[in-house]
Amino acid sequence: LETVFSIMSMTKPIAGVACLQAVEKGLLDLDQPGGEVVPWLADVEVLDGFADDGTPQLRPATTPVTLRNLLTHTSGFVYEIWNANQARYLETSGRPGLSAGTRDAYRQPLAFDPGSKWEYGIGIDWATTMLETATGRTLEELMRTEVFDPLGMNNTAYVPSAAMAARLGPIHTRDEGGRFQASAASPLGNDREYNGGGGGLHSTLGDYSRFLRMILRGGELDGSRVLERATVSLAGENHMGDHRVTMLPSVVPAASADAEFFPGTEKSWGLTFQINEETAPTGRPAGSLSWAGLLNTFFWVDPTNDIAGV
Repeated sequence: LETVFSIMSMTKPIAGVACLQAVEKGLLDLDQPGGEVVPWLADVEVLDGFADDGTPQLRPATTPVTLRNLLTHTSGFVYEIWNANQARYLETSGRPGLSAGTRDAYRQPLAFDPGSKWEYGIGIDWATTMLETATGRTLEELMRTEVFDPLGMNNTAYVPSAAMAARLGPIHTRDEGGRFQASAASPLGNDREYNGGGGGLHSTLGDYSRFLRMILRGGELDGSRVLERATVSLAGENHMGDHRVTMLPSVVPAASADAEFFPGTEKSWGLTFQINEETAPTGRPAGSLSWAGLLNTFFWVDPTNDIAGV
């Protein structure tokens, strides 16, 4: 239970909680144009295809990017792992991919106009950039003082402590023959210039369970309140309207298969969880929250039955 593992995109809900704390304090607003906080977001363009010679065609966005867009993956920011046009843009433009670990790597064009559809992506990294700008503090510091310490999550960090490193679980990949082999214990490395809200944390089953218990308990755990109950309720509501979560077609099969949980079941997005809009085939009730990490780690929160799992 105390093995330390790379939680990848299970970082996102924790980052979302940090952003919602700033909303509670009036430092951020869900519908404020992001460019009012981070000027670059006012100028981000939409990738509108490629010219005959392969040159990327960019145009101004028709609507501004908001914090709500960024937290619900309706901003237009995507991942090149599941978007062929974005992968082609990075290749043809010479821009760095996310593996570079730099702030500059997140300066990518939108795949569509903000608010027009859902597609999973790097929006949460820009949400936490807004958070850092609004508070004047780093995301790592905010997570530590405002989330981890109050919840007793002593084994959660971007860069594992020496005690955590001794308990790191290895990552396994398949070789060309289909056999499992152990590889790095920390795929993103510990020398990144920037750790955003989209991924990168290490944690344990015990620590992440404490985070989920806080959500189940309406923002409080063992006497420490992290969010107001009304904010937790708000986070569990659909914030993307009639848009729905769709299949993510893999562009990089070595990193991910085509990705969708419960195909054929309606799913929306809250702040920042996937939401079952109807009962899943497994029996998971409507209104349940969930998501995962790229290395096959998963969590779910079922408020109806008052239970969560990692």
